Amino acid sequence: MMEYFIWEVIGTMILMLLGNGVVANVVLNETKGNNSGWIVITMGWGMAVFVAVFVAGQFSGAHINPAVTIGLATAGLFDWGMVGIYIAGQMLGAFIGAVLVWLAYKDHFAATEDGPAKLAVHSTGPAIRNLPANVMTEAIGTFMLVFGVFYIVAPGFINPADGELLTAIVIDGQEVGFGLGALAALPVGFLVLGIGLSLGGPTGYAINPARDLGPRIAHAILPIPNKGSSDWGYSWVPIVGPVIGALAAALLFSLLS
Repeated sequence: MMEYFIWEVIGTMILMLLGNGVVANVVLNETKGNNSGWIVITMGWGMAVFVAVFVAGQFSGAHINPAVTIGLATAGLFDWGMVGIYIAGQMLGAFIGAVLVWLAYKDHFAATEDGPAKLAVHSTGPAIRNLPANVMTEAIGTFMLVFGVFYIVAPGFINPADGELLTAIVIDGQEVGFGLGALAALPVGFLVLGIGLSLGGPTGYAINPARDLGPRIAHAILPIPNKGSSDWGYSWVPIVGPVIGALAAALLFSLLS
């Protein structure tokens, strides 16, 4: 169990380091990529997912997203008993990744006076603040993510004990885990790129509770000058919306299977 926890930490940390890193490069002052735009951000996030899944997928399945974990469990493809430890690893990894981005861009945080831009490096926010609509947008985007994962992914895990390739995590002789194998890394990265380009405009497409909450906590804790509010009033939207979307995707997949 600890092996899978560690690899979820590592995978989610990579996701946040590269994903929030590209946002920092675009929105913070005096960076080489300042004001390079939405296409750069969406491309960066797609590559972040690709690298994270490619590295961690063969060891833990690289869910790197509580919504994916919940969706897989709801569809009967992952053991509910492992959901908690996966989500804990994802939250810790997201927090660590956000701290690493802050360290890499520390001088640029100091050179930026715009508080909301500093929060945007860490967490998402709506273009138009309408919480019911924002929840719906996050649900739709996450539905597309999880539903796509069901049909894209070829599961594969490496057993930490002997290096044997498995089609599922096996504990006490029972197959209990399903996830994103390394061969699925590129198409899943393209899936996230497509979601960002098509559905990311209204809310910044968190589509991942850990991706938003872990860095939001980091934003609240880190000594970032003139950082402003962490916007806790919005923080529930990137949690509730993705969970709703994941459940809907799992239910539809179960009906069609």
